[in-house]
Amino acid sequence: MRIGVDVGGTKIEAALMNSNDDIVVTRRIATPRDDYAAAVGAIINIVEDIEKHAGQPCPVGFGIPGTVSPATGKIKNAPNSPFIGFCLDKDIAAELGRPIRMLNDANCFALSEAVDGAAMDANIVFGIILGTGCGSGGVIDGKPLIGANAISGEWGHNPMLWVTEAEFPDLPCECGQTGCIETCLSGTGFLAHHYRETGEALMPKDIAARAASGDKSCDASMTRYETRLASALASIINMIDPDVIVLGGGVSNIEPLYKNVPRYCAQWAFSDHVSTTLVAPKHGDSSGVRGAACLWPKDIEENIGLVNEMNT
Repeated sequence: MRIGVDVGGTKIEAALMNSNDDIVVTRRIATPRDDYAAAVGAIINIVEDIEKHAGQPCPVGFGIPGTVSPATGKIKNAPNSPFIGFCLDKDIAAELGRPIRMLNDANCFALSEAVDGAAMDANIVFGIILGTGCGSGGVIDGKPLIGANAISGEWGHNPMLWVTEAEFPDLPCECGQTGCIETCLSGTGFLAHHYRETGEALMPKDIAARAASGDKSCDASMTRYETRLASALASIINMIDPDVIVLGGGVSNIEPLYKNVPRYCAQWAFSDHVSTTLVAPKHGDSSGVRGAACLWPKDIEENIGLVNEMNT
C-alpha cells in the first residue's frame, strides 16, 4: 500500500492506495497559512492518521506547489504557500523517520493520468492544471520529466505567443514577468480578461454557459480563450510532440474546449496534421494524491522491501 499527499497552499489531502490502485481512505485538512512549522506538523498528522488504516508504515509520496531546488535543497517557485525557502522534503523525512519522495503537483497530476488515467499507455503525456494558477508537467514512458533545474514543464511561465501587439496580454504574473501564459489561461486569468473586456466578473463556467446560450460578449471571451489555449498548446506540440495532453483544474470542466481547441491548434503546430489528443482527466481531483502515491513502485514485494529498509 502507498500513501499519496497533495500539499497545496490552502489544503492538504492524503489518500491510501492499495495494490489495485484503488483509494481506500482519504483525509483533507486546511493548510496552516504563513506558519511553516504548523504546516509540517499538519502534514505529519494527516500521514499518521491515514497510516492507521494500513496497519503498517507505508511509502509516502508528496505532490507540492513549486519544486525542490537542486541548487539549495529548498522549495522554490511556490508563491502563496508557507513552504518556499524551506527544506520541506528533509524536514518531513526527519519527522516521519523514513525516506519520502516529493515532486511538483502538476507532474503528479500528469503521472496519475499517464499511469492508469485518461492518457494510459501513451508514450508522451503532458498534463496541465488550469485553476487558480497554471501548473503543468510531462511524463515520458511512465516517468515524470524533472530536468536539470527541476522546472521541466513550467509552460505557464513562458510568454503568450502568436498574439498581435494590440491584444498583447499585459497582466502581471506572480513570477514577476508580464504576459505569461498563466495570466491568460488560468481560471483567474480567464476571469480577469473577461472582466477587462466587459466589466463583468464571471467565473469561467458561467462565461461558457452564457456563451452557449448566445451571449455575444461571453462568446467572444470563449473564442479568445480557446484560440489562446490552442496556440499555447501548439508550442508544447512543437517542443515535445505529446501523444496526449490532459487538462485538469476547474477550467477543464468546460466541455467545448475539447472540440474547439484541437481544431485551432493546426494553424500554429509545425506539422501537416496534429494527432495529439486533448482529453479531460479520468481521476479528476484525485489525480494529485494518486500521482504522489505513484512516485513509489506499485509492486507489493518491492514496497515491502522499501518498508523494511525504512524501518532499519
